[in-house]
Amino acid sequence: MATCDVCGNEYDKVFTIQYQDRTGTFDSFECAIAGMAPECAHCGVKIIGHGVEDSDQLYCCASCARQKGQTDVKDRVSS
Repeated sequence: MATCDVCGNEYDKVFTIQYQDRTGTFDSFECAIAGMAPECAHCGVKIIGHGVEDSDQLYCCASCARQKGQTDVKDRVSS
């Protein structure tokens, strides 16, 4: 059995996520989000969707990006 990196639970069905230079072992998606998901540069919430990105910051939504001074952001791509 392996151990979850976030909660320390020993579990026989853990999974590993590798992203860029980070790797983590988790027993649930909840722990994987807590351990690997980026945080919004404005409000700090874990970003589990697409979010909004500028050159070096990630935001959970366009509202947070605008509050940090990003002026040309939208939550939706126009079709």
